[in-house]
Amino acid sequence: MIESAQAFGIDIGGSGIKGAPVDLGEGKFACERLRIPTPEEATPKNVAAVVKQILDHYEVNDGTPIGIAFPAPVKPGRALGFMANLDQSWVGVDVNQLMCDETGREVHVVNDADAAGLAEAAYGAAKGNKGLVIATTLGTGIGTALIMNGQLVPCTELGHLLLEGKGDAEKYAADSARTRDELSWKKWGKRLTKYYRLLEHYFSPDVFVVGGGVSKKHEKFFPYIQVDTPIVPAALLNDAGIVGAAYYATQAMQRHEA
Repeated sequence: MIESAQAFGIDIGGSGIKGAPVDLGEGKFACERLRIPTPEEATPKNVAAVVKQILDHYEVNDGTPIGIAFPAPVKPGRALGFMANLDQSWVGVDVNQLMCDETGREVHVVNDADAAGLAEAAYGAAKGNKGLVIATTLGTGIGTALIMNGQLVPCTELGHLLLEGKGDAEKYAADSARTRDELSWKKWGKRLTKYYRLLEHYFSPDVFVVGGGVSKKHEKFFPYIQVDTPIVPAALLNDAGIVGAAYYATQAMQRHEA
């Protein structure tokens, strides 16, 4: 693996599986990432085979911190309860153990929104922030990550909070809802206001970090989000999952060694 890299990150998505060595000092890729399309039949065996292919491509040795960002709530030692973006055969699988067995390496699997949030707290828009960071990704749904004084509170699903009279928050306020309902940026901003105010009410965060592809157009809708908490666009964009997964794996190995 590249000498300037201290860890390796992989980001598993519904359309592509991406990986790269990560320079943890800089919070960026140590070399160009490799992307392989997610198998049409995205079963555990098929996806794990692609993960192994990426690790083999970079000659990643066992013992290197390897993090995998995965699109579902994951807890080591527990079987997956549900799956939205990959094959339903994932349900009932211990994802972390499967990846260790199939790749022949110790790996550390983390929810993809959690990985992105960790990356933003360690290297991106929320770097140096003390207190509670709530990172959200606005896309097909709403992913969330809570980081308190640099420590992850894992597997939150705050995109599914219920908005009074509106139902599930992500169905009402995700970027997919903006497209589906043909909303102007102003009207979408008003929907987001309801969502972020609810998060304020329950958690009193110190900062919101907003990611997802649409965050590149934040100047179009941020002015219409009326909240008291500072709100900033994500800085790492599509790199956040890989960087955050690598960072997470390093933290997990350090806790184990301690």
